[in-house]
Amino acid sequence: MKLQFSKNYLALAHFLLLVELAIAFIIKTGFIRYTFGDYLIVILLYAIIRGCTNLNVRASSLVVLLIAYGIEFLQLTPFLSYFNLEDSFTAKLIFGSTFHVTDLLAYTLGILTVLGIESSISKVQNSKNIRLWKH
Repeated sequence: MKLQFSKNYLALAHFLLLVELAIAFIIKTGFIRYTFGDYLIVILLYAIIRGCTNLNVRASSLVVLLIAYGIEFLQLTPFLSYFNLEDSFTAKLIFGSTFHVTDLLAYTLGILTVLGIESSISKVQNSKNIRLWKH
């Protein structure tokens, strides 16, 4: 893995970060705050990884899903207490504080969305390349 920057992915990451911050600070409860925020966070992490490395789509997706699942399963433990962060708003915002199976579903759907979009983009690019070679 090498550092390699992509303006498109980093622009997407920046936009999604702003959306996530808006959700975190404006919306206090409900579907958008909890489920949709989790859905978007894996897309944000994916955009950051693709924007900063040369990892391919599948490897990036797998890394993001493992990170998200790992953090979610950490919530089954009192890990925030181990670091004396149980009262930290920022730590709770980043790591969460309660395990929910629906969060795992949101992460999975987020990555499936990424894979679907990347597949569509790849097909469009391949069809353009085929047309270029036929002329």
